[in-house]
Amino acid sequence: MEILTALLVVAAVGLIAGILLAIASHFFAVPENETVKKVRECLPGANCGACGFAGCDSYAEAVAEGKAEANLCIPGGPDVAGQLSEILGVEVNVGTPKVAYVNCSGDCSAVAQKAVYDGLQSCKAASMIYGGPFACKFGCIGLGDCVAECPVGAISVKDTLARIDPRVCIACGKCVKTCPKGVISLVGEDVVVAVACSNKEKGAVARKNCMNACIGCKKCEKVCPNDAIKVVDNLAVIDYDKCHDCGECAKVCPTGRLKIVDMKNGVIG
Repeated sequence: MEILTALLVVAAVGLIAGILLAIASHFFAVPENETVKKVRECLPGANCGACGFAGCDSYAEAVAEGKAEANLCIPGGPDVAGQLSEILGVEVNVGTPKVAYVNCSGDCSAVAQKAVYDGLQSCKAASMIYGGPFACKFGCIGLGDCVAECPVGAISVKDTLARIDPRVCIACGKCVKTCPKGVISLVGEDVVVAVACSNKEKGAVARKNCMNACIGCKKCEKVCPNDAIKVVDNLAVIDYDKCHDCGECAKVCPTGRLKIVDMKNGVIG
């Protein structure tokens, strides 16, 4: 009888607690923002942080509340921006889709090695010791910090040089932020010519340290019909707003550091 009484008491307490919780949930419920829900359903769910927010949920809330632009989802690109435009009833400025590109060609066959690194397998750690093991202080170290950071597996390291598959890349920018040498940048998916070097030393020194270095000869600058390319600090720099994709600069580049690329088909030079 005592056991039965105890069971009845526990059941009664549970029933009363359940009723109280149901009443509390009814009166204290926070109304769900339907706009947030619709926006969130459009987002790819990568939670990459490229938009500047902690994740897709945070970004969806900010967009729905008018605290963020609707074109910040880089992985979603124009498609997501267009959907958000319809949901919010506003015009969204959609830019060109981007991909990450390695501005370096210094693989192990080209770059001179100045030391043997036997420490923590991290580009950041290696770069803190005299700038890294290679003679070129501007180039890729190739220990894979970017590989570990990429959320979609678009990056690999071959012959001590990071390689990015633009067909897989979602342009979240995490690799750009994590590279201690700054050799990774985001470029438009439709670019035709890209600079595969980051060395800013004078030609003779640059070539001594890496056989694949830009020598700042300015041949590209002279041949460009649109004044879209300049040699700045001994390195070719392309202004893509002026570039008309003629490819003339790549044709005259004596070191081949100006690469003809086709990002959509995975051709990176």
